[in-house]
Amino acid sequence: MEKQIAVIRGDGIGPEIVDQALRVLDAVANKYGHTFTYTDVDMGGVAIDKWGEALPAAMLEKCLVADSVLLGAVGGPKWDGLPGDKRPEKGLLALRSGMGLYANNRPTKLWPQLAAASPLKPEIVEKGIDFLVVRELIGGVYFGSHTTEECGGEQKATDVMSYAEHEIERIGRIAFETARKRRNKVTSVDKANVLDTSRLWRKVMHRLAEEYPDVEYADMLVDNTAMQIVKDPSQFDVVVTENMFGDILSDEASMITGSIGMIPSSSLGEGSRGLYEPIHGSAPDIAGQNKANPIGTILSAAMMLKYSFDLDEEAAAIEAAVHKVLDAGLRTGDMMAEGCTLVSCSEMGDAILKNL
Repeated sequence: MEKQIAVIRGDGIGPEIVDQALRVLDAVANKYGHTFTYTDVDMGGVAIDKWGEALPAAMLEKCLVADSVLLGAVGGPKWDGLPGDKRPEKGLLALRSGMGLYANNRPTKLWPQLAAASPLKPEIVEKGIDFLVVRELIGGVYFGSHTTEECGGEQKATDVMSYAEHEIERIGRIAFETARKRRNKVTSVDKANVLDTSRLWRKVMHRLAEEYPDVEYADMLVDNTAMQIVKDPSQFDVVVTENMFGDILSDEASMITGSIGMIPSSSLGEGSRGLYEPIHGSAPDIAGQNKANPIGTILSAAMMLKYSFDLDEEAAAIEAAVHKVLDAGLRTGDMMAEGCTLVSCSEMGDAILKNL
């Protein structure tokens, strides 16, 4: 199989973790007889410095002609002083929109080797943590208008949040279809006691639920969901929600697993092309020090093989290699524990390669 992959190394630790993921992809290609070619794409702070904008049109085009996109991380304090519409994160929003990626899937799974690193009580962890947050990605307040103006002698800021029925239905359908491949349960998260967008969200989800009688369905308010994730995460299978709620809840969920550095994500739309990235940020405090955890990026590459390229065996081989490395007690600093061996970013990559 031959595939063209657009590679966005990005900012901070992005180049370090992406380099390790590419080493793993090259090893998989060599072992299984595939050919992966890479096209470098500038996005985020590095693109602002080089081209004056977070995602130049020519860079977006490179992503649109690729079979899929692998991303490290974008952003950092260097660009915090820029206007909101000029910051590195705007490149990510433009990429998602330009690629038509409306569904972000973030797995929350506790690796048994990291159970002790979870901040939750052992009796909660023992019940299991394995759920998926399906987040609507190109609607809601993140894509509404954002204005700040003088009003009555002071500044007034306004952010507009809107959703149309078709936007809710397409993300809801993904959630139900995904649940059928997992444990047949969907929890739809909203704030229907306050927001009109959430009342419409709930109306559309109820209509969809009637089409999936084999899938257990429940509504849950976002504030209650935030509590339940730490009280009893075992109750969840597929959690579907709008953009901002999904952003916040998936970050919360990541921390109960022991390390945010372990968690991959996929962003998909129509067709097989997707955007794959770890859910953590650019960690500028450790950038360039070979300390970052590359596993989230490596597992994101595995998700790309599985969901965009239908290479299930190859993806499983990467996941198995990660299991073996964790079983051997190797840890980067973010998940270091007593009795384990501290390794660098590149050493973690070396170890995973040896176990492929």
